Order: sequence, then structure tokens, then C-alpha cells
Amino acid sequence: MNAGRLPLTILGGFLGAGKSTWLRHRLHEGGFGRHHILVNEAAETPVDNLLLGRARSLDVLAGGCACCAGKDALLAKLRDICDSASGEAAGELDGILLETSGLADPLAIANAIAGDPVLVRRLSVAGPVVLMDASLGAEQLVTEPLARAQVETATRVILRKPDAASPQTLARLIATLRKITPGAEISLAERGVPRALPTVGPEVPPLPLPALARGMPILAHRLPIGTEGDWIALSTWLSALLVARGDDVIRVKGVVRAPAGRLLLQSVRRSMQPPEILPDNDGDLPGPPPQEGVIVLIGRNLEADLLARSWERFSGQGGK
Repeated sequence: MNAGRLPLTILGGFLGAGKSTWLRHRLHEGGFGRHHILVNEAAETPVDNLLLGRARSLDVLAGGCACCAGKDALLAKLRDICDSASGEAAGELDGILLETSGLADPLAIANAIAGDPVLVRRLSVAGPVVLMDASLGAEQLVTEPLARAQVETATRVILRKPDAASPQTLARLIATLRKITPGAEISLAERGVPRALPTVGPEVPPLPLPALARGMPILAHRLPIGTEGDWIALSTWLSALLVARGDDVIRVKGVVRAPAGRLLLQSVRRSMQPPEILPDNDGDLPGPPPQEGVIVLIGRNLEADLLARSWERFSGQGGK
């Protein structure tokens, strides 16, 4: 507690930074064990909570980014948590961790809490912890205004998957982060395990950072694929889509049925992650039950109708 206020940690990072995976490892190691976990997803079909089975208590805020469209829902939920953690329950909760969506601005969330007459007295907001993919971070800082804005707010930056980045790429990224946010702590984590930060001297130049104008908005699209769809057809269609539109499709995630069982499907850019088998019993999963047979595609220049027609033609569902 901080002067009787409940600590709130804001976990930020661009789409595909690995926030849920990092938090999953921290929970497995006993971190945030007495925290209430809030997972915010911009899409109406939540998925990220499925990785957080060790959370003591968890709520999902879906269908709107907590810094804008979902702000009112976030503030209301935070008030509810503060109320439930007071009185006889005081001391049972060590804090709240908010895992933001990949489209959120952590500073806007912190400002919204500071402007709320109730929460400003009930919560102590720590500086945001921002995650970044070590291989993709340099490109994101140069091309994505939101990724740069997220880092600028951070008091701690965690670079994930550093083993996949070359030493030169990693060194320039670290030099650039030190220029953007000189007061932030920078650390590395590979599959949740801390890595030693390499020495980066003044001879390593930071990346040139051009002024960035807001481009086409990043939107989330729901694509129903059916609960008895052809797994081979879906994996082939997704692979072809990512090859053809990988610059536009930033993130894909969803729960689908395959011969091996119910799978959690995820991708970042053109890279598909190994699917994870989920239990068939929804009671063994944290948060709301998954919506099976729907995938979410997040990116730019994507039209929901065209995606649906493409999938229908490829799977043969259009003629059914």
C-alpha cells in the first residue's frame, strides 16, 4: 500500500509484444500472486486471458481500448475492485495489474485515473512497464507512432526474445531506447527468464527517428470460421494471407477446433506461433469462456467483408 492507496501497475506494449506470455511466466514464478489482473482487449473476442490460469483473480474488459472507447468501463471496474478490497477485505490484495491492449496509450490511461475524483484517492499508479519485441522493436520505433508513444511513457522497458535479434540490432535498439526514454530501466527476458543486458557504449548510434504522422488506423476484425471447420484449410488460408498481406495483418488470434483438440491460435506479422492445446472444460480457464470458431485479425487496410468472402471461397462454405 502507498498511503492507504492500492498500487496499480500498467503493462503496455505494441501488438504482439508478448504481454500475456510475459505475465504468464511471472505468475508461474509467483509474481503478482496477490494481484487482481485486468486484461483489456480492443476486440470483442477476448483471448489473452486464456494464458493466465495462475491469476488469483481476473477480469476481462473486451470490445474497446482502455485509453479511449473502453475508458469508462475501465474506471468503473477499478472502482469496483477498490471497493471490494476495502473494509474487512483490506490487505488481502497487494495491487492491481492492468494488461493493456496492443493499441493502448498507457499515459492516457494514467491521466484518466488521475482525473477521476474517486480513483485518484484510491490508487497509486506506478510508471508503465512496456514490453517490446527485440527483433521488431527497431522497425516499430521508426514506423509506428503508437509504439514510440508507448515507450516514451515507460519507466521500465522489457525487451522480449532478445536471442532472436542480432547483437547489432539489439545494441542499436537499446541505444535508441536510452535516447527516447533516458530515465527508464531497460532489461531483457527470453521466455520469461531474465537475460544480461549487453554493454552498449556511446559509439553505438541510436536509430534515426523521423517525425511520424498518424497513418491508417489499426482495426480489429472478427472472422467466424465455424466450430467444425477444416483445420488444414484454415492453416493453409492463414499462411497464404500472411504471405500476401503480412505488412497489413499485424496480429491474428483465436480459438479453433482441430484434430488435436481445442487450440489457441496466434500470430505476429508473418510468424505463426505454435498452437497451444486448451482444456475442453471452460471451468479450467481463467476469465470468460473462449468463443470457439472465431478468429480476430488486427491490422490496417483490412476489409471484413473481403476477408469473409475469401475464407468462404477457400473453405467451400460459400456454397453451403
